[in-house]
Amino acid sequence: MRLIITEKDNAARRIAEILSEGGASANRRNGVNVYRWGDTRVVGLSGHVVGVDFPEEYNDWRDVEPVELIDADVTKEPTQENIVTTLKQLAREADEATIATDYDREGELIGKEAYELIREETDVPVDRVRFSSITEREVREAFANPDDIDFDLAAAGEARQIIDLVWGAALTRFLSLSARQLGDDFISVGRVQSPTLKLIVDREREIQAFDPEDYWEIFADLQKNGSAFEAQYFYDDDGKEAERVWVEDDADDAYADLTSVDAATVTSVRRRTRTDSPPTPFNTTAFISAASSLGYSAQQAMSIAEELYTTGYITYPRTDNTVYPDDLEEDALLDEFVGAGHFGEDAEALLEQEDITATEGDEETTDHPPIHPTGEIPPKVDLSDDEWEIYELVVRRFFATVAEAATWEHLRVVAEAGGRSLKANGKRLVEPGYHEVYPYSSASENHVPDVEEGEELAISEVRMEEKQTQPPRRYGQSRLIQTMEDKGLGTKSTRHNSIEKLYDRGYIEGDPPRPTTLAMAVVEAAEEFADHVVSDEMTAQLEADMTAIANGEETLDTVADESREMLKRVFEELRESREEIGEHLQESLKADKTLGPCPKCGEDMLVRRSRQGSYFVGCDGFPECRNTLPLPSSGEPQVLEDHCEEHDMHHVKMLAGRDTFVHGCPRCEAEKADESEDEVIGPCPDCGDEHDGELAIKHLRSGSRLVGCTRYPECDYSLPLPRNGDISVTDAFCEEHDLPELVIDADSDDPWELGCPICNYEEYQARTAVEDLEDLNGIGSATAEKLGDAGVDSLAALREADPDTIATEVQGVSATQVREWQDELEA
Repeated sequence: MRLIITEKDNAARRIAEILSEGGASANRRNGVNVYRWGDTRVVGLSGHVVGVDFPEEYNDWRDVEPVELIDADVTKEPTQENIVTTLKQLAREADEATIATDYDREGELIGKEAYELIREETDVPVDRVRFSSITEREVREAFANPDDIDFDLAAAGEARQIIDLVWGAALTRFLSLSARQLGDDFISVGRVQSPTLKLIVDREREIQAFDPEDYWEIFADLQKNGSAFEAQYFYDDDGKEAERVWVEDDADDAYADLTSVDAATVTSVRRRTRTDSPPTPFNTTAFISAASSLGYSAQQAMSIAEELYTTGYITYPRTDNTVYPDDLEEDALLDEFVGAGHFGEDAEALLEQEDITATEGDEETTDHPPIHPTGEIPPKVDLSDDEWEIYELVVRRFFATVAEAATWEHLRVVAEAGGRSLKANGKRLVEPGYHEVYPYSSASENHVPDVEEGEELAISEVRMEEKQTQPPRRYGQSRLIQTMEDKGLGTKSTRHNSIEKLYDRGYIEGDPPRPTTLAMAVVEAAEEFADHVVSDEMTAQLEADMTAIANGEETLDTVADESREMLKRVFEELRESREEIGEHLQESLKADKTLGPCPKCGEDMLVRRSRQGSYFVGCDGFPECRNTLPLPSSGEPQVLEDHCEEHDMHHVKMLAGRDTFVHGCPRCEAEKADESEDEVIGPCPDCGDEHDGELAIKHLRSGSRLVGCTRYPECDYSLPLPRNGDISVTDAFCEEHDLPELVIDADSDDPWELGCPICNYEEYQARTAVEDLEDLNGIGSATAEKLGDAGVDSLAALREADPDTIATEVQGVSATQVREWQDELEA
């Protein structure tokens, strides 16, 4: 029997379909799909099915000094027991095996891990196949020309695993123990993560330190044949044209001169033509940048691209290459799109060009080609909206790289009015070239009419605008990834994951990402006491060492030992400052949770968490002061910069996925509830007949509102109400429940007619009832099928699923998304 091992299940299914010519069937063994036809079996892993870890005796953080982890043994243990068991069972039945994991450093390591599991059971021949797209041609060609596992490349990936484990675990434990921050709230440190965080923190410091300067700009509308165009005042500043006026009196003088006249005289007209070259092929960083302009995070873009790769529609999305390989026939690939409704006309137009020559970037590598479509074109209905948008982006980028250059005509007009100079720059697209097939790059024109030197143009309006210089912008995710690449931080395969970890650990928030108070504290502590932790030079050197392993110039053991020695030097710096570091981090962590002074004792009011897991606001003077304020029951609180002047207290935002909302000042919300009176609206359906219970509109101190029984807590019947908007009780009545209909006025032109609160809630329950996976937000038929392939084929299975495991098994699904679905099931 021949055994084929792929990196994930969807790749196994696709390869089985190709090699069996559609004749493969699927059986489940230990909950794992095994595809079979004839004497061949194909099984998909779930990425790494074994992981590196320390022996069990190192697990107790309090009993093991962090420095001991540096020289501790590193073991390999199964992380996916059912897949490992299945692979070993199949290996015992096999006569030969083929590793068909992704062709990169990580894929080679995953393949080597599978090879080692096979070797534990049998010594049958094991070969390796490599491909850059899962298309019929490439897969058949790869299996016809098998090769050997590249153990050097795999060793480079293994070195990364070991070094990241040792550095991350030792430093994470040291900082967490120093700050007394254990459990789920430990302080995470990583070899790539921490220098990346420093980039974000440094930019935030620049923004905070920025001192804006005032300046003025002056504009005039000039008239030509009844049509106006804008010109801008400029002056000579040491031989350079300057538009910004830095002295207000100078701006006032220029404005006065321009408004004192009715016309401007054209003194110069210059025309020129400029060629606008098409973009170069997509490497990973350029792809993420382009996807970012469409609103996709780096993680989202890569997840979708990986899904399109495993279904055979695009080439491997992790690549540094920006030069198409010699064997790519651009015209033949274009021909595949002729007749494809959405792309057919553009493909035909490109094929009509006299010469089809692709652009080239600066990076040429031999592992994978740039990201481009394979020529296997999916029906649009087979893809989700996001998948189609990313697929179209990749197709059109390929079209752009083989299109002709665009041609722009630029017109510069200079005029004089009142002794002052004005200029207008127009541009017109003469030959659209690649812009016709690639709508993602700007092709906007700026109209300036044809004028002649000496011509008089009427001035219809003059405007002076006061402005301020702006601080540097925060890094967007794509720009951050480009900066990481420039500094040698991480690889094309890991950079977007490093950013995602920073979000998951609460170090950054928003998009573009900004650092939290905790992030600032961690970076400050590292800079002061052990700057190697956030040094990009150190991380870049380790990346270079791992490349040397891949090239056979260094060994895994040598690089790992050098890394351990480097970490020992870091700990020598840290050890003497442990107490200072702990105090610094504790103060910063407290600052991140501080809302304002306690009105009873003057100590700080902090966001706290109860033993049951719920959040509230409590006094730092506890137990002497037991003053508390409630917070909403849904979501995780985040302290905002917004501030309540009346109570000297920061506002709170409740992070709850799609249902995130701003709670505001907790004292304001509590006082509002204390001052409000319950408004009785009718009988309680649970206890009204027997105990005369009544339903009333209630305002809770946590900010929530509901319709609840006046006999609470004896009767806990309640119905939720919207958090915002004025509630009006109307004269219309529900005959079924003997309750008035309600209207919610949320300062909009169209108030919400809520109706009978019982009827409304019953309708809501029916509308949002979750009976199967596709009832959950964000799960369509395609995602449900992928979840089913991973063993999550019911709501019960989703409740019990491990989010991190599902994220590794199902492309396009993140651990955060799985947790949101699980929260939705519990709601």
